[in-house]
Amino acid sequence: MSALIVVGTQWGDEGKGKVIDFLSEQADMVVRHQGGNNAGHTVVANGKEFKLHLIPSGVLYPNTECVIANGVVVDPVVLLKEIEYLHGQGVRTSRVRISSQAHVIMPYHIRLDGLSEDRLGSQKLGTTRRGIGPAYMDKAARVGIRIGDLLDRERFKERLTRVLEEKNRLLARAYDADGFGFEDVYGQYLGYGELMAPYVANTSVLVNAAIDGGKKVLFEGAQGTMLDIDHGTYPFVTSSHPVAGGACIGAGVGPTKITQVYGVVKAYTSRVGDGPFPTELADTVGEKIREQGHEYGTTTGRPRRVGWLDAVVLRHAARVNGLTGLAVTRLDVLDALSEIQIAKAYRYHGQEINELPDSIEDLAEVEPIYETLPGWQTPIGECRRLEDLPTPARRYLDRISDLVQVPLALVSVGRERTNTVSWAPLF
Repeated sequence: MSALIVVGTQWGDEGKGKVIDFLSEQADMVVRHQGGNNAGHTVVANGKEFKLHLIPSGVLYPNTECVIANGVVVDPVVLLKEIEYLHGQGVRTSRVRISSQAHVIMPYHIRLDGLSEDRLGSQKLGTTRRGIGPAYMDKAARVGIRIGDLLDRERFKERLTRVLEEKNRLLARAYDADGFGFEDVYGQYLGYGELMAPYVANTSVLVNAAIDGGKKVLFEGAQGTMLDIDHGTYPFVTSSHPVAGGACIGAGVGPTKITQVYGVVKAYTSRVGDGPFPTELADTVGEKIREQGHEYGTTTGRPRRVGWLDAVVLRHAARVNGLTGLAVTRLDVLDALSEIQIAKAYRYHGQEINELPDSIEDLAEVEPIYETLPGWQTPIGECRRLEDLPTPARRYLDRISDLVQVPLALVSVGRERTNTVSWAPLF
């Protein structure tokens, strides 16, 4: 069997979509295991750009099975639009399956998300206001509505009646906001259930059967390690587990069935939303990297904050994910720079530290200790072998691996799936 988890090692937006797309050519099944449409993957295939938010990017390969597992929160409006979008691009979705146990993002989740952010003002968390957090809150509170509920008229009616009464009371009393009419929501979401019904399945059974049958199964998540609700920069995090362990829970697969864990590392660092960011660049170099790397959110269009690569963050990611390999992306974005810096450690209250502080208050006070490496100042987009890369680029990659103590597996040198340097067995 061969089961590979791909995780983001930073604050998300590491280029996981490109890596997943590249690996999907070898995979029999791709499984999305957490998050919602608060994140997105941009994939460039055959000169065409695809923006995906819920459906795994393996859908672009006609023989790859794609699974949206139980750990994902699904906005039916977004999912159905994405299916329609793919059909319009000539992409078949008949091999997509959605877990009956995945929770549904309801309209009151989206409204509560926005109202909560507005009320927090300057203390806002920086959510995408798409209802992901409130949907996970209802899941934990055991009042959530699942995909399978939308397929049963009476069960859905009973559950929606109970929860909508509570949400309307919350909207009125806490936010002085309008509530939702039962019949409108009930009829609309029953309709969504009918449209999704052909895709719904017990996905844990499907995924385990694929692994046990010797198929190559690839697990993908949204966001990155630093946005994990337990292991990220809490409270400036997402509401689920983007780390490797989250794939087992979010897909219904035991950890003994996982064979490899690859960490995707952007050749610099970026993040969307608020919270501490030790290596952030607020200068012309940062702006140059942002423009060269098209650092704007796939889902929101928001400009991302950018900074130098942070090896302290990567070591944290290597530990909590159990990384077996690194996939470095966006290396070509640094082509024009004469010098490149890596934060190899932090200085905190006069002392050098090599591990991530426990609290964001402490992280906000650290000073990066940089190591400067020469740039290569030549385009690398046409390189297809490790030895084709300029010597300074190879040294930069080697230094990343040395600092993190995880071997390199592949390097992305451009946006197209063909712009990839790979030299290790990937499955």
